[in-house]
Amino acid sequence: MVSEKSIEQKLRMETKKMGGWAVKFSSPGLDGMPDRLVLFPGGKLGFVELKAPGKKMRPLQEKRKRALEELGFLVFCVDSKEMIGGVLHEIRTL
Repeated sequence: MVSEKSIEQKLRMETKKMGGWAVKFSSPGLDGMPDRLVLFPGGKLGFVELKAPGKKMRPLQEKRKRALEELGFLVFCVDSKEMIGGVLHEIRTL
């Protein structure tokens, strides 16, 4: 069975292979922020919320996603390893 942790490990590994970082994002005092900040050369970045397969974001996480998108940031919810390549491509090519 695929776990959120294994999806997160693959995200970190694939980002590193592409020359970027997938850093753990923590925001004390502001709950509901995405799990990872993906950074690529050229100032390209995106936020990634990781979930176990089939799991959805909580209402507060959805609210934070909308707020970040209103500021112009890319925000993704990833619940499968198969999604990772497309998400990283989108962040790298904005």
